[in-house]
Amino acid sequence: MKKAILATKVGMTQIFNEDGVLTPVTVLQAGPCVVTQVKTVENDGYSAVQVGFVDKREKLVNKAVKGHFDKAGVSYKRFVREFRFENAEEYSVKDEIKADIFAAGDKVDATAIAKGKGFQGAIKRLGQSRGPMAHGSKFHRHQGSNGACSSPSRVFKGKGMPGHMGAKKITIQNLEVVKIDVDNNLILVKGAVPGPKKAMVTIKETVKSGK
Repeated sequence: MKKAILATKVGMTQIFNEDGVLTPVTVLQAGPCVVTQVKTVENDGYSAVQVGFVDKREKLVNKAVKGHFDKAGVSYKRFVREFRFENAEEYSVKDEIKADIFAAGDKVDATAIAKGKGFQGAIKRLGQSRGPMAHGSKFHRHQGSNGACSSPSRVFKGKGMPGHMGAKKITIQNLEVVKIDVDNNLILVKGAVPGPKKAMVTIKETVKSGK
């Protein structure tokens, strides 16, 4: 991996290309991300770049994290992530990674925490079928049978049940970068990206580029 950046989700809109074709896009406020540490094989056992994103007030930073940022000489950041760049040694502390690291036409993977939907039934959560909705039916949106009675006398592991839905890390692969606004650090990605508005999104070059 050579390209990655942290972003916040602004929302969705639609744009028209030169041929007048409408494309739904997700607008991402990407960077600027500041390099807070460069990890090397000699010191850390692996090569990586640590970046910070979105400023944070000093009173909200604990002593350990404060010392880390002070050593790097950068302002305090809300989000800190590592990217294992193949060219990590080319970066230095205080370097900035901006939206122009990507270009229109690039394929990317977007990772974020999906919207939480609370406790949901098996129909919404797992797509199971419902029963008849007629007046005489006593089976509408129940999940159905959980298994046989006397044999095997238990519910198998992995059985689809109602439960907590959403609020987990989701990655959407192979999304196309439609447009880059360098002046405003905006990346427009075709289609939907996980998470609510203002969610932190990690944008990386796709792992499926060779397929």
